[in-house]
Amino acid sequence: MTVNEPTNQQGPAEAPAATGESADLLEALAKQRHFLRFTTRDLTDEQAGLRTTASELCLGGLIKHVTAVEQGWAAFILEGPSSMPDFTKMTEADFARRADQFKMLPGETLAGVLAEYADVARRTDELVAKLADLNASHPLPKAPWFEADAQWSARRVVLHIIAETAQHAGHADIIRETLDGGKSMG
Repeated sequence: MTVNEPTNQQGPAEAPAATGESADLLEALAKQRHFLRFTTRDLTDEQAGLRTTASELCLGGLIKHVTAVEQGWAAFILEGPSSMPDFTKMTEADFARRADQFKMLPGETLAGVLAEYADVARRTDELVAKLADLNASHPLPKAPWFEADAQWSARRVVLHIIAETAQHAGHADIIRETLDGGKSMG
């Protein structure tokens, strides 16, 4: 079964020419982005903000979160850990702001959320296509979920973005199916 790109979605603009492993990574990422965006096809802003399960997750919020994650990790590839917060020093207010990534806030629209995601995706694709060395690495920022003194290469970061996008595309598929029976596949 072929899945057609939804008509109300904004996908990334044409990516720069990538070759070799970078092209393979970007192709895998593009596929996962498609499935995530596809879960929002033909929805209203209100539907994109609805919680359909016991969790706080909604479709628009998942896309906002994946956008922020991708943007943060792309900055990490360029700047290292200084581009990310020291998670061990975050306050309750910092965590509350991060929680807003998972919600459609007043004034936010699905079209706006998708446009921001497309812009971040385009910038990430350009970055990965231009990388001279996927082995270039930086130490990870301090966080309780990272191994102390670990380093990630640009390759590992892109793989993490792919995994994060795929995981949340699965979450989105469950939310959409609960919302109105719509499915990404099948």
